[in-house]
Amino acid sequence: MRSRFKSRGFTLIELMIVVAIVAILAAIAYPSYQEQVRKSRRADAQAVLLEAAQWMERRFTENLVAGYDGVALPAGLTQSPKGGSTAYYVITVGNLAQNTFTLTATPQAAGGQNNHKCGGLTGATFNVNQRGQKGVDGAFDTPAIIQDCWR
Repeated sequence: MRSRFKSRGFTLIELMIVVAIVAILAAIAYPSYQEQVRKSRRADAQAVLLEAAQWMERRFTENLVAGYDGVALPAGLTQSPKGGSTAYYVITVGNLAQNTFTLTATPQAAGGQNNHKCGGLTGATFNVNQRGQKGVDGAFDTPAIIQDCWR
């Protein structure tokens, strides 16, 4: 004899299938999301690095006699993001001389930026010098790696 009431709702197996599908989608999407976040932070660090290089050039133009010796970046250009409480990259000045400088953006462990990959390198630093040359890990003469990292 049939029951007067028709069964409504989902069975446990149907719910388990939906949960499994959602878990598989999340396992695929989350790493991709993390990589996109790392790429956007890397792009921001490169923008701050180029802004700092422009600041150095303006300072050199305004104080031609002094050159680059003894220059320190202003507080807003020492980390990326500029206004954030967590620094994903730290910007430093090096190779200071009368007519030369090298700016370096070093990835920090916060947010996994030291695990980013570009050009086959893990946690690479980004560099810009007084000529406007872009580099990776202090090297300005590896075009394939630089092109891969500076996009």
